[in-house]
Amino acid sequence: MKNPVIVILSALIIGITMFSMANATSPEENKVAGEAFLAENTKKENIVTTASGLQYEILAEGEGPSPSATTSVTVHYKGTTLDGKEFDSSYSRNAPATFPLNRVIAGWTEGLQLMNAGAKYRFFIPSELAYGQRGAGADIGPNAALIFEVELLKF
Repeated sequence: MKNPVIVILSALIIGITMFSMANATSPEENKVAGEAFLAENTKKENIVTTASGLQYEILAEGEGPSPSATTSVTVHYKGTTLDGKEFDSSYSRNAPATFPLNRVIAGWTEGLQLMNAGAKYRFFIPSELAYGQRGAGADIGPNAALIFEVELLKF
């Protein structure tokens, strides 16, 4: 019978190695990559940058009033990392999402208040307006900037 301490240590070392390989990008690398991307993106003619650093592109105009920070909205959306990896999509589920704007990341709260019903925007969200240092799940690393395509259906 093998020594249980050696088996546990071996499993721990293998687990740490696999975790490190799967999450090779450091928070610092994510921060630098996001800042570089957003700095380059702001040079594009159709990109608007707000005082907070949120960037957006209007893909389709809507009509009527805009929601407030406490309004519940119904949206279709697709979220990707800067390298284009999709991590969430209501389009893929074929089911719009409904939630109050004060219960989502700051970039969404700010960005959706710029929209009207029927509008479709692409948000380029700096890490501090997204999930910041904590990241989210396996696909969104610490300090990652994110891209969301959002269609405001109703509120």
